[in-house]
Amino acid sequence: MTRDDILTYIKTLHGHHRHDQLVALRSLFTWAKRNGLIFRNPTSRIRVGQYGYAVLQPLVSEQVDRSVAAATTPATRLILALAAVHAARVAQIATLMVDDVDLGNRRLAMAGRVRPLDDLTLKLLLDWLEHRRRRWPNTANLHLLINNQTANTTGRASNHWISAAMRGQDATLERLSVDRQLEEALVNGPDPLHLAEVFGLDEKTAMRYADSARALLEQAVEQASP
Repeated sequence: MTRDDILTYIKTLHGHHRHDQLVALRSLFTWAKRNGLIFRNPTSRIRVGQYGYAVLQPLVSEQVDRSVAAATTPATRLILALAAVHAARVAQIATLMVDDVDLGNRRLAMAGRVRPLDDLTLKLLLDWLEHRRRRWPNTANLHLLINNQTANTTGRASNHWISAAMRGQDATLERLSVDRQLEEALVNGPDPLHLAEVFGLDEKTAMRYADSARALLEQAVEQASP
């Protein structure tokens, strides 16, 4: 099969179908060349094409480490874990209620999904709940995360307060949430249906994460090929 054969074929395809087919062909021919089955990869100079948006990029460990170091209180440590481990957005964190936490069954209800609690998040939840009980023993506020202002009301904490500790960091809460969803797509495959199920994403958002993961995986294959 020649480069012209590939070009003739992909001209009949459009959108994501074209992209997916070309990625699959490129992966196949890259494998064949690496194993000595072909001399030249006919897809090597064919561009996959531009997305309608930039490919999402994963955070680097140093960026995450700086945000971890900035989380110095029980509240900010829990907030960080909710974003980094459970891909929670700022508003979702702010609206969590105490009753959303099921410690006995190690579950957390968030954004219409019930998520299992990992060891880290469970520990940070216990630390926060103990701090909350000691600091505001008589509060009537049923929101999970409260502060000196909201402890005397029944309202939620502001988005500004939730995100304050990570402000100015490369790994903001928003980017940590994005990074977690991108990681899911990279580790378990760029399947938008899986992402929508795990994180409650709409179709367009799930497709974006899947497309970005697919592009990153393709780049890794290309860089690994001789």
